Amino acid sequence: MTRPQVQARNTLPHITWEKLPADFPLPDEPVESNIQPLLAAALRESLELAGLILKSMLIASNFGLCATVDDKTIVKSPDWVYVPSVHPLPQGQIRRSYTPHAEGEKPTIVMEFISATEGREYSINPHYPYGKWYFYEQILRIPIYVIFHPQTGTLEVYCLVQGKYEQQSPDEKGQFSLEALNLFLGVWRGKKAEVEGYWLLWWDKLGNLLLWGSKLIEQERQRANEFEQKAAILAEKLRLMGTNPEDI
Repeated sequence: MTRPQVQARNTLPHITWEKLPADFPLPDEPVESNIQPLLAAALRESLELAGLILKSMLIASNFGLCATVDDKTIVKSPDWVYVPSVHPLPQGQIRRSYTPHAEGEKPTIVMEFISATEGREYSINPHYPYGKWYFYEQILRIPIYVIFHPQTGTLEVYCLVQGKYEQQSPDEKGQFSLEALNLFLGVWRGKKAEVEGYWLLWWDKLGNLLLWGSKLIEQERQRANEFEQKAAILAEKLRLMGTNPEDI
């Protein structure tokens, strides 16, 4: 896909980083399909099971990212966001939204999962209320923007290069290197949570797949079955040699 061309503004917007007040009414937009929360949860699950999530990180889905642009509060909610380090909250408080710089580092990765009515994910509207592409690229300046099409399995990865998003090319395995996580991101077609379709998966630098919980259980079950089969074969060989396996 050819990257959108941002229209030039006469003047650059004035951006400040102000934490939202507790009573600020956040946009209440429902997810656009049942697959979007499942995709986001699967991405987090495999990271967590691999021990790659730290307490200092913020990993969330459909979560508001905030900035004040020309004295107007802007909130955009990516389908998945990764922030490497955030300021801890006082005990008992919950995080309703996130303002970069005011509450910690800026996000390094945002992802959008395209629905049947796509459009906003590529929006480069440089005026209020601003398009998502423009907001991530020009205002938040997020290094990596991922756009995934669950219906077709198409995965697009854009990296911020000299202030503009440039589309990246996958390697020979069809995977994209995400240096911010020291991982590779790719597409797999199969079933999870009783849903058949395209899913996003992580691989480490050695090419090892980061498994979901169900895959880990399946893997352990296969190993147990293989061990039992080998044990049965060995026991049969001992019997043929005149040795009772139970006496060993």
